[in-house]
Amino acid sequence: MAQANHTSTPTFLLAGFTLPHSLRPLAFLGSLSVYVLTLTGNLFIVVLVRAEPGLHTPMYFFLSVLSFLELWYVSTTAPTLLRSLLWGRSPVPAAACFIQLYVFHALGMTECYLLGAMALDRYLAICRPLHYHSLMSPRVRVVLAGASWAAGFLAATVPASLTATLPFCLTEVAHYFCDLAPLMRLACVDTGWHNQIHGAVIGVATGCNFVFIVGLYGGILRAVLRLPSGASRAKAFSTCSSHMTVVALFYGSAFSVYVGSPGGRPQGADKCIALVYALLTPFLNPIIYTLRNKEVKEAVRRVSQRVRTLLWEP
Repeated sequence: MAQANHTSTPTFLLAGFTLPHSLRPLAFLGSLSVYVLTLTGNLFIVVLVRAEPGLHTPMYFFLSVLSFLELWYVSTTAPTLLRSLLWGRSPVPAAACFIQLYVFHALGMTECYLLGAMALDRYLAICRPLHYHSLMSPRVRVVLAGASWAAGFLAATVPASLTATLPFCLTEVAHYFCDLAPLMRLACVDTGWHNQIHGAVIGVATGCNFVFIVGLYGGILRAVLRLPSGASRAKAFSTCSSHMTVVALFYGSAFSVYVGSPGGRPQGADKCIALVYALLTPFLNPIIYTLRNKEVKEAVRRVSQRVRTLLWEP
């Protein structure tokens, strides 16, 4: 690892993944394919919800906002992943590294808040159906979405600014992007106090939102079990199953990285787990939300018919 005197570091070196040269092209093409499909799938949802009046509901509004976020979230780390797979270790200026750290955590915490807003939407739809449209009015949903973005980007300033002011004695980041724990390990000073602050900020954004979501789904479960018919219960659960799957994927992988002692995990484990919430979850979101969704399939059919009519209209 490159050594530095404890002042500001002009460049960091992203270690990436250690792969045999023969496997790098295959890993690069696989990751590139996932990245392109992720962009395509999430952009498809954004455009579809915008173009189809039948999807102008609170649930699909929040889904389109989440898909828009995923476009930026995956693009924050995927380019450095692709570069490391193609070229191996790659240098990155310190300023660009800290910007990546900030944007990645800001979007990640924004997603936590958005998932909470989506859980609230499902709770009101199932537990307060008579007042649902007044409680989740267009103004309310815009305020919830805007507050999620503002809270995420505001909360991320704390860990990003504290990390950027640290003196660094080492420059090789044991990751494929600039994440919090790998950068903290390079500092010349004790970072115990910083870790406590980071844990508190990220814990509020993730842990409190997770408890909030679990509490809402507890209320949903009680309401659904009181429904008289099995068909009604199945329909209610089906509207929540996609969201619960995404919550489990995102929080399960994120907690495994940001909760507990980094030293207790095998070296390189953080990189592999990060692939789940930074690349795989944004890739799976469009599939999870559309694969068994009849409303989306009908919307695709209607939009396709309108497009064909416009193209073939004499």
